[in-house]
Amino acid sequence: MICAPLALTLGDPAGVGPELCLKAWRALRDEDACFVVYSDPAPLLAAAQLLDLPRPELVKDADEARRVFSNFLPVIALEACETEAEAAVRSIEAAVKAVRAGEASAVVTNPVSKARLYDTGFKFPGHTEFLAHLTEDLPMHGARGPVMMLSGGGLRTALVSIHIPILTAIQSLTSDAVVHTTHVVRDALKRDFALAEPRLALAGLNPHAGEDGALGHEEIDILAPALDQLRAEGVDIVGPLPPDTMFHEEARAQYDAAICLYHDQGLIPVKTLDFHGGVNITLGLPIIRTSPDHGTAFDIAGKGIARPDSLIAALRQADQMTRNREAAS
Repeated sequence: MICAPLALTLGDPAGVGPELCLKAWRALRDEDACFVVYSDPAPLLAAAQLLDLPRPELVKDADEARRVFSNFLPVIALEACETEAEAAVRSIEAAVKAVRAGEASAVVTNPVSKARLYDTGFKFPGHTEFLAHLTEDLPMHGARGPVMMLSGGGLRTALVSIHIPILTAIQSLTSDAVVHTTHVVRDALKRDFALAEPRLALAGLNPHAGEDGALGHEEIDILAPALDQLRAEGVDIVGPLPPDTMFHEEARAQYDAAICLYHDQGLIPVKTLDFHGGVNITLGLPIIRTSPDHGTAFDIAGKGIARPDSLIAALRQADQMTRNREAAS
């Protein structure tokens, strides 16, 4: 199956995104996961010189990108911007536009600086919510997200709440939110991961999953009703499981994805298992989106030492999801 190239964003031009684009191309240029970068060429040209790699090749369309990919990193040129934040946003918008037009198969995003985006008036908490906004008018098969899922080290964790303070995450937890997140995850695992009958596990909120109410009542008052509803709807799900015992190797073998209730509950185990190769996946969008599971790394940008493992994994994951989604359609 020959798919359209993946659309890769630059991320923040002052971060490690430019050099990661080139290092990922070097690793994947002989594979089927062809990708094209939507960017002002200048940061990529500088990165190529830094890494002593061939200059990226400017292309006009997906067909030309595939023709040059084995020899050069293909780039669809965007105009230079006044700020790094503006360049990052414009790259995201161009990549999404390409997927919407059928010119690219999926979006893979390099890291951005949220602080820099907020300084320019950016109104979204992050990539995930912005991509949901850019695709909200497209038809959706299955439950609509966005839901953030992390994958790495043989573990998938999906989050009920994402980038909000921990106290707010606890106060805003509802049965409806757990049910909706679970449906998004289940539908995505079927459509994008080719799992016919996904097995899910729900993490508890409190130590020992509440110890039958002795250590908290959220498991009884919020999670149990959600589980009852999901099981009545035919969802294969266990829980609530004690968060301190559900991520070891034998436990992970019993489920395909864990539903976690807040950001760190899901990210800590994935990053512990596979710190350099974890992938951030947005579920429940009309388009496919993956991303490396790390930040801009301004402190090492321009030194040529950034590891591309996570971006390579994100590109391979997006390519496989594209093939699974097309096979299911």
